[in-house]
Amino acid sequence: MEARVWIFDLDNTLHNATAHVFPHINRSMTAYLQEHLQLNEDEANALRVDYWQRYGATLTGLMKHHGTDPDHFLWHTHQFPDLPNMVLREPRLRQALRNLPGRKVVFSNAPLHYARAVLKLLRIDDMFDDVFSIEHSRYKPKPQAEGFRRLLRKHRLQASRCVMVEDSAENLQTAKRLGMLTVWVSAAPRAPAYVDVKIRDVLELPRAVSKL
Repeated sequence: MEARVWIFDLDNTLHNATAHVFPHINRSMTAYLQEHLQLNEDEANALRVDYWQRYGATLTGLMKHHGTDPDHFLWHTHQFPDLPNMVLREPRLRQALRNLPGRKVVFSNAPLHYARAVLKLLRIDDMFDDVFSIEHSRYKPKPQAEGFRRLLRKHRLQASRCVMVEDSAENLQTAKRLGMLTVWVSAAPRAPAYVDVKIRDVLELPRAVSKL
C-alpha cells in the first residue's frame, strides 16, 4: 500500500489560534470593512460574521458583493507585529508529525505569508512538502470543493490516499465527499458520520493512525 498523504489545516489544528490570533484577525477584518465600506464598528462586525457564516470566509462575501481585491484584503488583515508572542507553540508537535509516515501538506484558508510565519514559529516549517494557501485555491476557501481539487491536481494525488486533519467538521464533510479519510480535531462529544477518527488534540494523531 502506498504511503498516505497527510493534509493539515493550520489554525486550531496545528496550533491554538483562538486565544490570541483569531481575535486579532477579527478586529483587523472589522477595521478593514469600516474603512473600505464606510461602516461603523457594529455594522462592520456584523457583516464580517454574516459573510463568514454564509460563505466560509469573509473574503468571499467581499469579493462577491463589493469587488474587493483579495490580496489587498489579506495583506492588510494579516499583519502581526507581535506574532511571536501570539502563537502558542507545543514542543511535542514536531515529534508527533515525525511519527506519521508519508508526505505532509498544509491546506489553509489563510494567506501564504501568515501561514509560513506561523509554521516557522511552531518550528515545523521544514516538515511539509507544501503550504497550500487561499491564494493557491484561487480564493475559493474551504469548505468549497474547488480548493481541494486544485490541491489534488497540483500534487497529482488521489483523494483516497489522503487524510484530512481539521478542526472544522464542515471542511471534513467536503474532504469525505471527495474520497479522503477524515480526522476531526475536536472536544465535541460526538462526531458526524463523515468523520473517520476524532481526536481532541493533534498530538494524539500518531496513536490514532491504526484506526484509519
